[in-house]
Amino acid sequence: MDAADARIIVLETSGRVGQVALARGGALLALRRLDEARRHARDLVPALRDLLDEQKWRPRDVQAVLVSRGPGSYTGLRVGIMSAKTFAYATGCVLLAVDTFAAIALQAPAQVGRLDVIADAQQDKVYVQAFARSEANAWVARTELRIVKANDWLAGREADAWLSGPGLHSLAARLGGVPMVPSQDWEPRAESLLQIGCERLLRGERHDLWSLEPLYLRPSSAEEKWQARPKAN
Repeated sequence: MDAADARIIVLETSGRVGQVALARGGALLALRRLDEARRHARDLVPALRDLLDEQKWRPRDVQAVLVSRGPGSYTGLRVGIMSAKTFAYATGCVLLAVDTFAAIALQAPAQVGRLDVIADAQQDKVYVQAFARSEANAWVARTELRIVKANDWLAGREADAWLSGPGLHSLAARLGGVPMVPSQDWEPRAESLLQIGCERLLRGERHDLWSLEPLYLRPSSAEEKWQARPKAN
């Protein structure tokens, strides 16, 4: 596969508004946003079908599918990753997952050198990962993705780090004068997934469709309640 000219599908379903896109190499050709009021599961396949028809691509013309792997919405990530795996299995194309926080970091303005990306992990906890811009102007993860109490993260965060990520929708009011990237950059964009994915495709990277899973770090609230239920004698 010539990654620089490959026909690529991009699926971003980590947030409330999903995105389905087609690209040729690093150039985005078409984008469809999924209705926030409807389920990604209902809209994703019809949206993808319509985009393929508009570009006159057959499914087997696609050479790679890129998908956001989280963290993010449990349901959205399941839908996106299962759709990507099913498509890759049916067509034989390359499957590659992109960390959602890495895509969000890529969207930070040029003057930002250090960045914390956060998302709501429920129960007053946050997903958080720290990034820094390298001498080559590339974003590098400084820490592993983790879940921490929001207050503990606020008390221990580095003062010179800017903030981004969907967690700011609920936390921004508590953060006073902490520098934040513009709000339009808090959510991942298909273009950012595409840029990271193309770089990795050029290096020959791919994921195994049988083992790829969403990046959750913990069970969903429903799963936690199920695990905590009284056990029958």
